[in-house]
Amino acid sequence: MKTLKKSVALRHRTEALLMRGLLGLLRFLPVDLASDLGGRMIRAIGPHLGVSRRARRNLTLCGIGDTQTEREAIIRGMWDNLGRTACEYAHLPAFRFYEANSRTEVRGMEHVDHAIAQGKGAIFISGHFANWELLPMALVQRGLAVMAVYRPANNPFADEIINRLRHEAGVTHLAPKGGAGARMLLSWMAGRNYAAMLSDQKMNDGIEAPFFGRPAMSSSAAAVLARRFSCPLIFASIRRTEGAHFIIEAEAPIYVAQTEDRNGDILAAVMEINRRLENFIRAWPEQWLWLQRRWPE
Repeated sequence: MKTLKKSVALRHRTEALLMRGLLGLLRFLPVDLASDLGGRMIRAIGPHLGVSRRARRNLTLCGIGDTQTEREAIIRGMWDNLGRTACEYAHLPAFRFYEANSRTEVRGMEHVDHAIAQGKGAIFISGHFANWELLPMALVQRGLAVMAVYRPANNPFADEIINRLRHEAGVTHLAPKGGAGARMLLSWMAGRNYAAMLSDQKMNDGIEAPFFGRPAMSSSAAAVLARRFSCPLIFASIRRTEGAHFIIEAEAPIYVAQTEDRNGDILAAVMEINRRLENFIRAWPEQWLWLQRRWPE
């Protein structure tokens, strides 16, 4: 057992060392070149990996892509986006959202400003779209106190590197998924602050709700918190337009009902979140992470 633990620790340290070196090299490249390099490399490799079988299955289950050729094009686009996102981590601190000639256009800020005026805080929800790290960064640069909820990497040393990049990009309040993170988030939202989380992953401790017409265990955390603190849920999408350029768009808020049927109130909100996730994915399928175990296999 000790030998196995040492082997895992050595592998983790080696992976983190390589990751640190690669990120260091990528920082010497212009962001567009780094993004293009990541997209080209991973697009060439990803479709041939075994995990792509899950993406093909998910596309078929959802009825996305009329032909196998179309589905394969979506999968190549997904891997391209994933490679670009990975290499863009090296440049996260350089993204500026409200300056002239910004790489990112931010739309729907009237919904954010309305939430700010209410003074109750808000929970921003999105999915694994384009470069999903950009949403909390855009909110922080808007002047909001934002806690970003994240799933820790399996490699703790790699996780430390990623979180350091988030800190450098201004996202300094982080809550890992799990019990400790949930307690942090509760305390944070009690202060009428803001949170950002991705709500498109399978959550076995969540709630079953339709997603692409099929029952799927869905995250209920955002709806539960919004109901508890009477604050709005604001769905925001991130779309890659070309290269390392993006559009972030906030939609009209979702208000969780406050009836005597608590479970029904939460289910209705989760169904609306899933509907908005689905709308974006149908419009831009190559920009979603189809590799997740979203439905029972």
